[in-house]
Amino acid sequence: MLDSRTAYRRRWGALGVLIICLLVIVADNTILNVALRTLSDPEAGVGASQSELAWAINSYTLVFAGLLFTFGVLGDRWGRRRLLVCGLVVFGASSAASAYSGSPEQLILARAAMGLGASMVMPQTLSIITHVFPPEQRGRAIGIWAGSVGLALAIGPTAGGLLLVNFWWGSIFLINVPFVLLGLALVFFLIPESRDPNPGRPDVLGVLLSVPGLVLLIYGIITAGERASLTDWDVYGALVAGAALVAVFLLHESRTPDPSLDVRFFRDPRFSVAMAVIMVLFFSMAGIIFFLSFYWQSVREFTPFVAGMLVLPSAVGQMIMAPLSPTLVRWAGPRRVAAAGVLVACGSFLFFSQLSQDTPVPLILVVFFLQAAAMASVLTPATDAIMSAVPPGKAGAASAVQNTVRQVATAMGVATLGAVISTRYRAEVGPALDAFAEGEGASRTSAEELHTAGESIEGTLAMVRRIGEDGRELVAPAKEAFMSGLHLAALISLGIGLFGLVVVLIWMPREAGRHQPAEGQEAVASGDHREDETSG
Repeated sequence: MLDSRTAYRRRWGALGVLIICLLVIVADNTILNVALRTLSDPEAGVGASQSELAWAINSYTLVFAGLLFTFGVLGDRWGRRRLLVCGLVVFGASSAASAYSGSPEQLILARAAMGLGASMVMPQTLSIITHVFPPEQRGRAIGIWAGSVGLALAIGPTAGGLLLVNFWWGSIFLINVPFVLLGLALVFFLIPESRDPNPGRPDVLGVLLSVPGLVLLIYGIITAGERASLTDWDVYGALVAGAALVAVFLLHESRTPDPSLDVRFFRDPRFSVAMAVIMVLFFSMAGIIFFLSFYWQSVREFTPFVAGMLVLPSAVGQMIMAPLSPTLVRWAGPRRVAAAGVLVACGSFLFFSQLSQDTPVPLILVVFFLQAAAMASVLTPATDAIMSAVPPGKAGAASAVQNTVRQVATAMGVATLGAVISTRYRAEVGPALDAFAEGEGASRTSAEELHTAGESIEGTLAMVRRIGEDGRELVAPAKEAFMSGLHLAALISLGIGLFGLVVVLIWMPREAGRHQPAEGQEAVASGDHREDETSG
């Protein structure tokens, strides 16, 4: 067991370990996207259908987001390092199971298990930073943490594309295992155990309400986006039931003497406004970023590897700006920094609303860089504000709420903007498909295949690849229809982003809040400084 003084001296090494854990978890959120076409191939992959591919992604998201809050609370109570280790073990084992899945069903279950492990790991990373870093260094540490999120988002598609070029599809999951083993080996040397010293009575009812509430809500959001419809009973039923359970959960938390989530935190504008800004930012950005991968591969016809490499400027933007943003906040204040970041993000949405099939790639990469830098300049001070607004003993719960809000906003962004793109796509590609069905494709396509082709650009291009040269006339209308949908989605993101700018300008505090020291931290840090001065 690490004593407090040793843990303090090894705090930067501990941050390195947490970043390794974070890289693996976040990268896996995006690494599967570049392998979807391979996995749908019965010979090269597992022969997954479009629906099965969607659930290979969604099973991870559903379990991950649904259990983040639960494991954040349990980490505060049972021990954050203990939950971190358990999560890494589950994540590593299920990564290996995903790599060797023999059917789409096995892959979906293994991915759900990966989401379980990830939900144990993610909230502990921020709460451990709160424990090992003194208040005056937390902003910098959180900035590095946020920068590593950007790096992970780029590593996912880039590494996935590189692995698919050289190895079989399972390598995109198997690559997680050595990093998990490295993280496990270092955790015991560099990360101390920590927990809430005054946890109170367990809030069993609160936890039991939060899990089905979040799972049903996220399931409804994801399924509504997939079907571009709210009319199916399971969709609106899940949304209504999920929202009702979350409302009952919040009501319970406001009345119980020992809440898992103290709703009084939301009275602090540092906490509530930061949460609102994170939700707006991730909602507006997530859908655009997700569907730009289809722009690269389906419209511009780049390989998965090249499409992955084109994400790198985004990573560079986040890695540069995230560690710098705490300094900018000290100089200009959180309101000005966040407002500037949201404004630049809105500029990127305006650019994407005018994107064309032949827009110069270097120009797009510059916008990617600026967009990611803007995102980091908002995310870092917002996260810092959230963590400074709560006692260190509740850091796991606060971290979990922040990550849950981010996941829900991401799912809502992808679902809502995906429905917008899908609806516009169907409307605009429909006449071309009808004309094709009446002419060249009358004897070569079925009504079901034409329906599938009209749902997405990937569906249309898959039919074209099967038919061959006779179907080439559909390629241009498909690309034009997709671009029209992307432009409309970007304009909606612009509107949401401008709303976020108003929230920042009116309600975000002008000054950064002060972090509270963790138990025993102040004495350890001051003692260590005295030793340094004596030895000097």
